[in-house]
Amino acid sequence: MTPPGREPALSRRSFLRIGALVGAGVAFGPSLAACAGPTGAAGPGTMTLALNRSLVSLDNKLNQFDAAVTVQRAVRQGLTSIDRDLRVTNVLAERFELTAPTQWTVRLRDDIRYSDGSRVAVADVDTALAMYQQVQGSFLAGFFPEWPRVNQLDDRTFTLDTERPFPVLDYLMANILITPAKDNKPEELQSGIGTGPYVVAESSRGTGDYTLRRNENYWGTRAVVPEVRVRFVPEESSRVVSMRSGEVDVIDTISPDSADQLAGLPGVHVESVDGTRTNQLFYNFRKPEDHPLSNPKVREALTYAIDQHALANDVLAGSVTSATGVVAATLRGATDNHAYTHDPRKARQMLDAAGVRDLELTLIWESGEFASDAFVMEAVTQMLGDVGVRVKLHEFQPGGDISAWRQGKGGDWDVLGNGYGNPTGLALTSLQGMYGGTPEKEATRDTYQGYVFPDVAQLIVDASSEVDDDRRDQLLARAQDAVWDTWPCLWAFVPNSVLAQRDRVRDLLLAPNNSYDLSATKLEA
Repeated sequence: MTPPGREPALSRRSFLRIGALVGAGVAFGPSLAACAGPTGAAGPGTMTLALNRSLVSLDNKLNQFDAAVTVQRAVRQGLTSIDRDLRVTNVLAERFELTAPTQWTVRLRDDIRYSDGSRVAVADVDTALAMYQQVQGSFLAGFFPEWPRVNQLDDRTFTLDTERPFPVLDYLMANILITPAKDNKPEELQSGIGTGPYVVAESSRGTGDYTLRRNENYWGTRAVVPEVRVRFVPEESSRVVSMRSGEVDVIDTISPDSADQLAGLPGVHVESVDGTRTNQLFYNFRKPEDHPLSNPKVREALTYAIDQHALANDVLAGSVTSATGVVAATLRGATDNHAYTHDPRKARQMLDAAGVRDLELTLIWESGEFASDAFVMEAVTQMLGDVGVRVKLHEFQPGGDISAWRQGKGGDWDVLGNGYGNPTGLALTSLQGMYGGTPEKEATRDTYQGYVFPDVAQLIVDASSEVDDDRRDQLLARAQDAVWDTWPCLWAFVPNSVLAQRDRVRDLLLAPNNSYDLSATKLEA
């Protein structure tokens, strides 16, 4: 068990909002010692980013929270990328073409170089795929129904071959970051070079702080800002104060209260776009068969205890939308024909019918997983209490051992507060990553919280190999209906992507996946 989390900074509006929902006497854990933060205003050629999550490395094999994409892609790149319109574009690949139902032909650009001047080789791509496949607990492994095989044709051309058709492989390969084969390992890399517009000048895994400097040998258009400092500032109040004082230029993942405060300040701009991320209170599907949560009727019953409108509109101040399906409706191929319903009486009746009495649930989450997460958890605790369900809250601090708990290797838990980003803009990707689990994947803990339903997985596999767009969408719709019927979440919602920036920052174009092209961003003098 981890110690209690930090004390959230309560504005008056937040206090009144949460008080109306969960009553007086809410107690949060004691504050922790001061955490890492900005170290003073940057110079005219330096932009400072303050992230709410610790960037433990610039590799994405195990961790890719939304804001990390911005920094990771500034140093390492993939064959393709996803633009702010959620379309696939070529980066290191000059050509990426489906040449047969089970084969893509790729040709590397002739001008691409790593920051040390060395050439990118086909072997680097082959090794990268192998390393992403071999790492245990891979963030990306669940997205791939199968791993493609590399067949080299010449020094720049190769094919990616699969057993079944894989019509969206070009989207997924945007997440395979390329590193020299000799330096790549089946683990999260702490050092190394890349092909991106920036190089790492300084780094501290312990504090989550990085300094990036412009890659003067970059093969593409040179970055505009000479230096970027990345700081880990977990306390939202500290990020807001640093923005107000001019110590940082960009902050991400801010609550509605903070957005309102900053929007009224001279010299600060708040940007918001519809997001692709799904935030969830996800059930633990590794429970024994005789546990109440193994019964879908119990999982369904508990959802009726949750007042989704109060959470979305009051606690989260309209900055999110209650989910209307099992993935964000903004994704291509997503359906929006479902809804969560608040009916406490029905919740209690269904629990009684299932013979469930004196139920206690343990809710876990990592601080900063989503804006106002502690307020959401406290409100949910009260809502479940209203139908006779007791709750224990365990908040993990960044850098703690929540990953072991999620994989079933740590303590026991019942509901996980989690955000699931989408790296492609496709509903299929989220469905594959969360709901495509198989017994074989569960044996290595590469499923999403133990979710294994073979019929659901097969529908997703069939959709992933369907080359006809209309037919694929039909299969995806069936898969989403089947997932909903398993009641995987106590509640889920889709947040807007929100960040605040100082007005001296120009051409920062926020994408729905909460990232942006760092090299295109400018600074005014």
